[in-house]
Amino acid sequence: MSYFMSGFSLIQTKGIKRFVLVPLAINLILFITAFYFLFGQIGESITWLINLIPDWLGWLKEALAFILWPLAVISVLLVFALIFGTLANWIAAPFNGLLAEKVERHLTGQSLGDEGLLSIVKDIPRTLGREFAKLGYYLPRAIGFFILFLLLPVIGQVIWFLFSAWMMAIQYCDYAFDNHKIGFADMKQALQQRRTTSMGFGMMVSVTSMVPILNFLVMPVAICGATAMWVDKFRPQYLHQSSVPARP
Repeated sequence: MSYFMSGFSLIQTKGIKRFVLVPLAINLILFITAFYFLFGQIGESITWLINLIPDWLGWLKEALAFILWPLAVISVLLVFALIFGTLANWIAAPFNGLLAEKVERHLTGQSLGDEGLLSIVKDIPRTLGREFAKLGYYLPRAIGFFILFLLLPVIGQVIWFLFSAWMMAIQYCDYAFDNHKIGFADMKQALQQRRTTSMGFGMMVSVTSMVPILNFLVMPVAICGATAMWVDKFRPQYLHQSSVPARP
């Protein structure tokens, strides 16, 4: 979990701050738009449901409103944190990869190769292909877990939260792996081998994504924190593998 917290200091680092602006702006616009739409729909739905109750059961209307609002808000935040976070990452993917690259260079003092706007343009096809791979992994599981979310009160929400944490770890750790051309399947396997670390990081991202104001910062903070985790936990392993000469 400390890796996620380290992201807050990394986004303020000189030389990195300017690369935070694009992911931050995209996240901010999407979150404000989504919150405005979703909470408006919640209000209308709860009002419609309460109006179905006869007026002489006024006490029941008040009790139902008292219960439904917290449940609805928590449910929307749980679903919102993953779905809209995924959408924001799709849009900002090329810039997120560049941010991860700059953070790794800051932490290691070593360049990854091509940098700047030209490298972003050249990497767009590969980056979008990577996002499609994540989407293919995410969608069938999201549909199944979302059905459980609706059918199993409390248990379904816990399962969805754990799934969200795992997907957050995959989403944000993937940028550093992808910068080194490490395949999606290999990246998942690496995270599974360090499941406790990965899930701890993903849980922090998921929880923070549900906190108003803080959720605007989640994307750049998570990218920086995940890159710090890559540098400490995964990079030495892959650099060692790449340094071993291939067999003839």
